[in-house]
Amino acid sequence: MKLAPCVVGLLLGGVLASCAPAQTAPVPELRAQPNISSVSFYPSQPGLTWTYLPQGEAIDRTPYVLRALGPTIFKGQTVSGFAMTGRGAEQTWFRQIDASGVKLLGFTKPGVLVNLEPAWQELPPSGQLRVGAAWQGSTQVTVMDSARNTVVGQGTLQYRYDVQDRRQITTPAGQYDVFVVTRRVTDDLGGLFPAVQQMYFAPYIGEVRTYEDLLLAGQNYSRPASTEPAPAGTRP
Repeated sequence: MKLAPCVVGLLLGGVLASCAPAQTAPVPELRAQPNISSVSFYPSQPGLTWTYLPQGEAIDRTPYVLRALGPTIFKGQTVSGFAMTGRGAEQTWFRQIDASGVKLLGFTKPGVLVNLEPAWQELPPSGQLRVGAAWQGSTQVTVMDSARNTVVGQGTLQYRYDVQDRRQITTPAGQYDVFVVTRRVTDDLGGLFPAVQQMYFAPYIGEVRTYEDLLLAGQNYSRPASTEPAPAGTRP
């Protein structure tokens, strides 16, 4: 079942679908600093915040902001919520993060709810994240009009991930040791996701370069000194 063109366009746009507003002087914000005593390999502690900018943009531009919302309920399960906002974008992901890795159960955009069954394996168990690692799977996708509570599309999505490299990169937020992860997706819903995308992941930090080609510009915490070393890859 293919999605209506307007729905495909909305989903394909990712966090960059909305038009960026005119740049204005930033307004100072009063924010409480989270009391973060430890951060997990796949960080999800409530209060963690990351800011991102498209590659090539000046660092004084309005960023996208990703926040870890902490435990929430999705499809009757306790999951970790993550919300991305900025430049008119608004998206929330619902993930299960445990010893089996990171799984995506679904996500929302304004007016749209996407359910994934079974959950989509985004990252493997932490001990298995290394250069040369690969995993794949398939999931049934249900796209709903959340305002009308009606199904507007259903289909099958297949994915494959390959950890292709480990390298040092520099972003506006600093220097990071990252794993380069390539994702390949096919579906019968009219192209719900781009066919091939790449992401850079740093343990205890998160996505340093997102699949939407955003670069990490900052986060509201430092990597804890007392963390276990990252799993060994074939390249230091």
